[in-house]
Amino acid sequence: MKSLEELNAIRNKVKGRVGMRAEDENQTRVVVGMATCGIAAGARPVLNAMAKLVADKQLENVAVVQTGCIGLCRYEPIVEILEPGKEKVTYVHMTAEKAEQVVDQHLVKGNPVVKFTLGAAEK
Repeated sequence: MKSLEELNAIRNKVKGRVGMRAEDENQTRVVVGMATCGIAAGARPVLNAMAKLVADKQLENVAVVQTGCIGLCRYEPIVEILEPGKEKVTYVHMTAEKAEQVVDQHLVKGNPVVKFTLGAAEK
């Protein structure tokens, strides 16, 4: 990136894929922790991967959004999936590679990837 115009072009390209807030309460929200600790642990590639995968698979009922501190710094990067009428699923120590599995298994097939969740990490 060498200019402000290039930065704005990137911002506008990603803006449509990554929202700050989901507008539809019937929509599944994929929330990526983007506080300083999350970014330092690698949350930005996770956010980008999740947004790209959701767009590539044309999951129209899914919004990838970012948030600040989730409060579990030692588990960063963290991704929370909130589906209407279901319990929140918290994925920890996420990577772009894990994001692909989460999108395929959880968002497409409806089966949370338990081995990547907070509950599995605490055992």
